[in-house]
Amino acid sequence: MLLAFLSGCGGGEPPAPAPAPDETAEPWYAQTVARVTDATKRATDAFEHGKPDDASSLIVQAEPQASQLLAVLHPTLEATIAAADLDALYARMLFSNRHYEWAQFLYQKNVARWKDWKPQTPDTERRQKEAEAQVEECVKAMSTRKGPKLPKE
Repeated sequence: MLLAFLSGCGGGEPPAPAPAPDETAEPWYAQTVARVTDATKRATDAFEHGKPDDASSLIVQAEPQASQLLAVLHPTLEATIAAADLDALYARMLFSNRHYEWAQFLYQKNVARWKDWKPQTPDTERRQKEAEAQVEECVKAMSTRKGPKLPKE
């Protein structure tokens, strides 16, 4: 009888797994958004004041943090803006150095970000249109760029 009782106690459905914690609510997340935003502002200032090496250094430091922000299950709008602004600045620097293909790649990342963002807002729509215009600017620059002159044989 004891055996029948014990065998009846087992075998139910396993408990449902606990939902994943919302990492965007953790203190580190807001702190990281603030650090990436600050780094982008300082890098923009450095770039606009003729210090591209300083700007590049700030971008390189902030890129892993921006990736960390976007790696969570549902990144916040603020985090996505911070990452997009960092990419746009880097693309702007690449464009100014005539690295049009790399600049286009980064601008296309922003197009995809804002095209897929839900819910769309006037700001996300504006950002998407700006990124699309920047992609077109890269395409235009690549089409008008002249290749290296080859020696005549």
